[in-house]
Amino acid sequence: MKLSACFYLVVFSCFLFSCNESDDGKLTSKANETKELEYLKQDIKKHPDSLMLVEKLIQYYRETGSYDSALAVTEQAIDKGADIHGLWSIRGTLHYENGDTVNAVRSFEQAIEIYPLPDYLIALGTIYAQQKNPKALAVANSLTGPDPVKSKTGKDAYFIKGLYYNVTGDKNRAIALFDSCINLDYNYMFAYREKAIALHDQAKYKEALQVLKKAVEVQNNFDEGYYWMGNCYKKLNKKEEAIENYRRALFYDKDFIEARDSLKTLE
Repeated sequence: MKLSACFYLVVFSCFLFSCNESDDGKLTSKANETKELEYLKQDIKKHPDSLMLVEKLIQYYRETGSYDSALAVTEQAIDKGADIHGLWSIRGTLHYENGDTVNAVRSFEQAIEIYPLPDYLIALGTIYAQQKNPKALAVANSLTGPDPVKSKTGKDAYFIKGLYYNVTGDKNRAIALFDSCINLDYNYMFAYREKAIALHDQAKYKEALQVLKKAVEVQNNFDEGYYWMGNCYKKLNKKEEAIENYRRALFYDKDFIEARDSLKTLE
């Protein structure tokens, strides 16, 4: 699901493990998957203290949707005490992607208690914001210091605050914060998306379209930008334009469930 309870994945790009692909590239068939798994298990038996191999195994299970197995391997590694804060962040990411925000929060809180990296704070603040938890604002403030503009994580702080106010209904304040985020980093695609959603929620569909058109100019494969353009055109009773943009979203992500369902309702 891209746009349901677990669609705020902006910060989790920070936690893609060092093993996004195996040395031989992504798996292309069930046979290759089986061989890859066996090779990984054999390598870990030979080098049981290799965190890199453990992360590869976790990532293998993650990519194949075997979250229970990925979490089991992560828990075993945590019990051994290897790179403990990094493994807690991985645990948080896996729980989040698997729809368990309670354990995701606990995991990132634990990671931060051990070693408060900004990436962990961004992840936790984003989840808090999604849950309408005012702790999101405190986390965001901790990311900026006295000057958000000069802070390396100022843009993330603006985004977290904007997200919090967006989901709690203060749309105008949220829009202003997303603008601040974009002013610091015009490539911050999810700020464009959230600003457009805030405008969409206010029935300002034409204004939302302008934001989304700018977003896809910056990143022309931004599938969620096209999806929300489709939603705006649908509200404006421009069926053909809506269909075209849902199709564009699916062109860039063939598994975009919401875009596919929206397209079916119009065709």
